[in-house]
Amino acid sequence: MTSLSTTPPVTALDPETLTSWFREHQDLVVIDVRSAAEFESLHIRGSYNVPLPLLSEHTDELAARLGPRVVLVCQSGVRAEQARQRLAKAGIDTAYVLTGGAPGFAAAGGDVVKGNDRWDLERQVRLAAGSLVLLGLAGGKFVSPKVRMLAGAIGTGLTFSAATNTCAMGKALSAMPWNKAATEPTRESAFLQLPVPAQQDAAA
Repeated sequence: MTSLSTTPPVTALDPETLTSWFREHQDLVVIDVRSAAEFESLHIRGSYNVPLPLLSEHTDELAARLGPRVVLVCQSGVRAEQARQRLAKAGIDTAYVLTGGAPGFAAAGGDVVKGNDRWDLERQVRLAAGSLVLLGLAGGKFVSPKVRMLAGAIGTGLTFSAATNTCAMGKALSAMPWNKAATEPTRESAFLQLPVPAQQDAAA
């Protein structure tokens, strides 16, 4: 008796393949799920900015506007994978996650648009978490042992973040003034910029 095995779909896409897809597929849609500030700092030419919180809130509506070939981009792949999983639940099971994110695409010689340099959100989270841990340890030694609880709280938060694949600190930092872009995408501005899939266009 032969056992049947299901091969999981390939969801990772390398920068070189994406470059060739830009030339070969007119229906290609590249969605950058980072914050608007990160997008302004560096993004793939021709990509569309739909930040992850906005995508998460309107997943079904976004899925209805997407064609068969979608590539999701963030800084390292974590947020793009979250977006892929959400779109998969909404019926889009052909989305890919770009390996290495926008920086990896730029390093591979891909066509990108550069703006003002900003620290990406994930780097800010590492700085904030590390600084708070050091503050807690130093405060526990020189001020009060109770201050060490701060380091423990940060460790607990990071563990929870990894277990749930969420980041409360990242969400809080994204709301800081230095992370605000001149124009934050809204549902209307983010979705209306997307090309209408050919089959929808023909039906209209």
